[in-house]
Amino acid sequence: MTRSVEATGRNIEQAIENALFELKAPREDVDIKILSEGGLFKKAKVVVSISEDVIDKYEAREKARKEENKQAEEETKKEEKEESLKESEEIKTEAKKIKKEEKEAKKKEKKEQKEEEKAEKKSQEPKERMSCVEFVQGLIKAYGKDADISEIEEDEVIRINLQGEGLSEFIGYRGEALFALSYLMSNLCKREAKKCVLDICGYRDKREQSLIALANRMASKVAKTGRYARLEPMDASERRIIHLALQDNDKVTTMSKGTEPKRHLIIFPREYKD
Repeated sequence: MTRSVEATGRNIEQAIENALFELKAPREDVDIKILSEGGLFKKAKVVVSISEDVIDKYEAREKARKEENKQAEEETKKEEKEESLKESEEIKTEAKKIKKEEKEAKKKEKKEQKEEEKAEKKSQEPKERMSCVEFVQGLIKAYGKDADISEIEEDEVIRINLQGEGLSEFIGYRGEALFALSYLMSNLCKREAKKCVLDICGYRDKREQSLIALANRMASKVAKTGRYARLEPMDASERRIIHLALQDNDKVTTMSKGTEPKRHLIIFPREYKD
């Protein structure tokens, strides 16, 4: 606590007022000592002190002020601490909220990813195959042709037969177009283990008889000359017809050589194999 103050002023009275203001004390509670009365170019100077008989009052006031300041400081610290705790809780709550949102976003993203994978997998699954008859009907319609279509389902094969006028273009040279269409139909319309085979105007039967006749004719020639005969490249089904036609022949044997589409069949005299 400040017990005395030295102050100056334009005159004694002003110097005293300045000191009283700094001490925060009324005139009746102080002792005044004049150090200089001042003059034209000199300020007045005084020393003002709290009187001994009232010093206890001022010490009590100073103590109360300190207690009040201390209490105010503690209240401020408490408020700051509460504010800090409140802010910390808000941050924690916000962090939990963000974490929860991120978790839900990841969960949603994972779910969407699974759905996309499922949809992609489903899109990659083979679609229901069209029937052999539907394939042929579409083909005939696309070319503006008319034909009677019959279907014969056997143990391992579904045979589709076409009868009508102007269907030779679907057969082609030595059945090339027919075999290509039959292969395409078989791959597009295959059901389980069954293969689809197309025939037009009985071509396959006629071709089979012609190949059997060719096989027998060439076998006789080979057996007579003792030299092998090389046939032109054929479809696998046609080569099979010749193999089967000559499998029981005791004078010749057959063998397929080369790679598709130039794979061909050779007829040998039996002694070539011994």
